[in-house]
Amino acid sequence: MKISCAREPLTNAFSLAASIAPARSPKEILTNVKFTATGGKLVLTATDMEVGIRLEVEEGVEIETEGAALLPVQRTMAILRESNDETITLETDDTGILLKGDRSKFNLPAGNPDEFPPVISFEEEKYHVLSARLFRTMVRRTVFATDTDNTRFALGGVLLELTEGKVTAVGTDGRRLACMEGEGESVGGHETTGNNTIVPTRAIQLMERAVNPDDETIDVAARASDLLLRTKNAVIYSRLVEGRYPTWRQVLPQRENATQLDMTVGPVFAALRQASIVTDQESRGIDFTFGDGTLKLEASTKDIGQSQIELPVAYDGEPVTLTLDHRYLADFCKVLDREQPFQFEFETGASPALLSTDDGYSYVIMPMSRDR
Repeated sequence: MKISCAREPLTNAFSLAASIAPARSPKEILTNVKFTATGGKLVLTATDMEVGIRLEVEEGVEIETEGAALLPVQRTMAILRESNDETITLETDDTGILLKGDRSKFNLPAGNPDEFPPVISFEEEKYHVLSARLFRTMVRRTVFATDTDNTRFALGGVLLELTEGKVTAVGTDGRRLACMEGEGESVGGHETTGNNTIVPTRAIQLMERAVNPDDETIDVAARASDLLLRTKNAVIYSRLVEGRYPTWRQVLPQRENATQLDMTVGPVFAALRQASIVTDQESRGIDFTFGDGTLKLEASTKDIGQSQIELPVAYDGEPVTLTLDHRYLADFCKVLDREQPFQFEFETGASPALLSTDDGYSYVIMPMSRDR
């Protein structure tokens, strides 16, 4: 194999592939990215046997001799990042791989590319088509709420529900729940059944990263034990989390007598950051008291101090106080624009708070006990 590539697009593609390849593995071959030069394009594949990716690079690629090679992730990534050359030449022979720039040259050992496990391509006849922008937004607004500690394995990922005309993403750790709905076109009658299309947190974050901001649409196909995502230049597959997701719709409050207040992210986030200054890892609760046209945020931590921040709100009913973990409300604010309006719904101090936007996003936070 002998090819030349523009360094910048090659580095971007290699970086994404390298994020899937494990740094260490009992199967040492998995710590490589496979390069295949054929048909006028370069295909990069990587896998850790749970998640896999196929990336096509055509920009700035010139193929003199077709072939395949394995490039070690850490050394190759370092070479590409440190190089100032506009073009990189890759050439293989019986002794290894030669990476060469205008003023640099590196010889690396080469494994057998024929031994690299195959990474499946997207050949499904049934799948969903949805907006790339919508998919990225759905992931960002739900993935942070998943259970990163994996105390309950089924919560260690984002649930995707794909039905006729609609896509729903859900993330929860048992203490808060984030969900977003959007439009999606079902091709060939594609849909998911049950609550078991759970994409692992790391995998769906990689999928979101692989979606180029310039992509208009993506294709998603759910199968019995894995999920495939196709963009213009990439295919990613991931094994699904084993288990069944909770009946999450029962968590969404359905209340007739709840109070709904129109608020804006920016002012709420600013007040929250101020109130949280006197909190610590052990004392994370902030009291949210609604009454007399004011939202009062109060926090108190022994040996640190107290805070009280006020915001004007359109509420003149009986005072209601909810104690919420400030981190959970901050996570909601971080994934929205500062000018984004939202509704804050509450009923009593012991019932969940429901935050929602007009574009299909809902977020439930369970209250803390008053003694925190």
